[in-house]
Amino acid sequence: MIRSFDVYVPDGDEARRWAEEELSNPRYADAKPTWFDLLARDIGRFLRDLFTSENGANVGPSALIIVTVIIVAALIAALIIWGRPRSARSIRAARGDLLGADDDRSAAQLRAEADRHARDGDWDTATILRFRALARGLLERDLIDPAPGATAQAIAREASTVFADESDAVRRAAVSFDDVRYLRHPASAESYRELAATDDRLRARRPEAVLA
Repeated sequence: MIRSFDVYVPDGDEARRWAEEELSNPRYADAKPTWFDLLARDIGRFLRDLFTSENGANVGPSALIIVTVIIVAALIAALIIWGRPRSARSIRAARGDLLGADDDRSAAQLRAEADRHARDGDWDTATILRFRALARGLLERDLIDPAPGATAQAIAREASTVFADESDAVRRAAVSFDDVRYLRHPASAESYRELAATDDRLRARRPEAVLA
């Protein structure tokens, strides 16, 4: 015996609603190409069309080589201008925990606070804040990428790989920080001024000059 089944055919409004609900599924959003995918696709199409036999004959091999060199140069220039993306680790360190303190102040703010304590003769607090300013300044410029919970000595070692000629001064700055922060040795006006001078020199150095 053959049974017949009724087929439900939705009207226009209901069919549109069904389609909207289906397309709202996250799997469609995940499959949507990104702007980079679209750009790469367009560049690929351009190069494919450029190097077809018909276009190649019209343009000539020399022109094709020139165009290729220009495109490669543009990609290299973009990489140099924007640089490598900062790691999530360095971004977190530049904004939050730094040398045992959950402090998101900028290097400039830390320096100003350190100088205020120095004017009051509180060399211990000034030393701690000034070394944190030194480290924060290097992080803000993306010159170091310390691991979470990095010590002052670890930061000094990373800074020394960038500023080789300042390695001794940076190491002494880290020792000053550790002496006050952990060993409870009192800082002095002289030790603070040396630390501040080191920070000022590093701040004045341009990354281009350092990396050249």
